Amino acid sequence: MRTTHSLQRSLRYLLAWAPTIALPRAVVAQQPVSDAVLERGTVSFLGRATVGDFIGTTSRVTGAIIGGSSYSTIRGWVEAPVGTLVTGNEHRDRDLRATMNVDRYPIMHFELARATIVTAAAGAADSTGMMLHGALTIHGVTRLVDVPAAVLRYADTTRVTAHFPLDLFDYDIRGLTRMFGMLRMQPEIDVRVDLQFIDRPQKPENP
Repeated sequence: MRTTHSLQRSLRYLLAWAPTIALPRAVVAQQPVSDAVLERGTVSFLGRATVGDFIGTTSRVTGAIIGGSSYSTIRGWVEAPVGTLVTGNEHRDRDLRATMNVDRYPIMHFELARATIVTAAAGAADSTGMMLHGALTIHGVTRLVDVPAAVLRYADTTRVTAHFPLDLFDYDIRGLTRMFGMLRMQPEIDVRVDLQFIDRPQKPENP
């Protein structure tokens, strides 16, 4: 899931809705970033199958941002229980949990190593296009990834949205065929993430 034309198109799509004034990337890149905790969020995916497309989603998401002197030094993590993904069809949900081996691999986890500024703008809120560099663990398989994201900053809140493709075969997820091959899910899915972080209060310095 390295940077591809589809990832770049996703990033342009995420930023297109925010009419703003462009800022030098170097200025934004050197701004300090506060520690923050995930207040709420959703992780969803669009799956394609022979019987039609479907969406799986969960709002049981936790995470945190570990701030730093600049975006290039921040760390963080986001994770969700695989078993909380629902598609609106109980039979399909059971198949999903079986295919994902949720008893053995209950958590999907993203570990942020650093971020790179792609575009930066100022308006009603500060909007920044970033590439998030880190490691994504699903089904017991960990891969290095570059995820395009739009980061919207207002008051003490940071909203992070991302939209990127994912190949289930990259994470050794098989068993996508049911009923002797008559029902088949494509291994390529589209993942969407919408996260809202709130700054942690700063601890007062000792006098």
